[in-house]
Amino acid sequence: MTRSLSCVILVAALCSGSAAVSRQSPAPAKARNVIVFLADAGGLPTLNAASIYGHGAPQKLFINTMPHIALSDTSSSSRWVTDSAAGMTAIVTGKRTENGVLAQSDTAVKGRKDGEPLKTILEYAEERGMATGVISNDSVLGATPAACYAHVNDRGNAPEILQQLLHPRVGDGVDVVIGDGLKGVTAAAQAKGAPVDASFRAANLPLFASLDAITPDARRAAVIYDGAFDLDAATERAIEILSRNPRGYFLMVESDVHTSTVLRGLDHVLEIDKTMRHVAERRAADTLMLFTADHSYDFRIRSGKRNEPLFPADTPVDLGKGQETVVTPNVRRDDGHTGEEVLVAAQGPGSERVHGFLANTDLFDIMIQALGWD
Repeated sequence: MTRSLSCVILVAALCSGSAAVSRQSPAPAKARNVIVFLADAGGLPTLNAASIYGHGAPQKLFINTMPHIALSDTSSSSRWVTDSAAGMTAIVTGKRTENGVLAQSDTAVKGRKDGEPLKTILEYAEERGMATGVISNDSVLGATPAACYAHVNDRGNAPEILQQLLHPRVGDGVDVVIGDGLKGVTAAAQAKGAPVDASFRAANLPLFASLDAITPDARRAAVIYDGAFDLDAATERAIEILSRNPRGYFLMVESDVHTSTVLRGLDHVLEIDKTMRHVAERRAADTLMLFTADHSYDFRIRSGKRNEPLFPADTPVDLGKGQETVVTPNVRRDDGHTGEEVLVAAQGPGSERVHGFLANTDLFDIMIQALGWD
């Protein structure tokens, strides 16, 4: 047998074997549900510090156990350092825009000119008859949740954001809304000329006083607090309601982990991490869980020793509040967003697409592909 003929036979055998493996390997399963966990300002330094602060060592978060990871750029359409409005717009629409703008194209000028509306992943889900929800321990009218359902040229235009929450462009709108900011929501409703309860009732989105007050058979519900609430319990209740839709659901869960108030920010990392762990333990294998941050933050561990607390025992709970710069023996915090890449972590159907270096806009495509949509 000639050498060239042997090579041909070898190549054919390899191709045949590859084809056999390909035929035997099942196609990746499609996701029925998607849950996006968004740590607002949750850069890698903040995640690292939260693990050491809460667990005494790095890489002890549930997030650290997720099987697929990547690093994501966070820039907006014209700036290296984004705000939450542009950062979340990129994630949920696949398009970058200007800072301060919610789900409009980069032709928008903040507060002065509208851009083209950009359809969000939540709106695509509504269009397909899925259930949808947003949860935030910041205001439900804040930039991160609002980017999922509103199209405005100024993230501070709360009356218009509320109007679009209650009178959606697509479907019947967000089915479950849980979060903080009751005073602001009440003021926004009054600015539109109606009491807050009546506004939600007219939109067929009943407003309940607490999670426990939600009726057992509810398929749509809003709970808006004036202060802190249990993010884990809220997420579990939301999933229970959304799961009643046989077509699946899209849910966004935000934790505000800005370390402007240092310990509060780190506690919020631990809270969303616990929530993710519990969701992963309880959910079926048909749910894509995706964690990321909209931007990073200027927070660093600069010293410290193993087996010693990251912060002294007498550290005030409001450390950093109203301060531009905080310096302790082990950390330094300057009060501002930063432009480095952030972590993306994922598990469930479609999570294998999370690897390497990504653009923030790629996360939209990953979710769309996981759901099997064109």
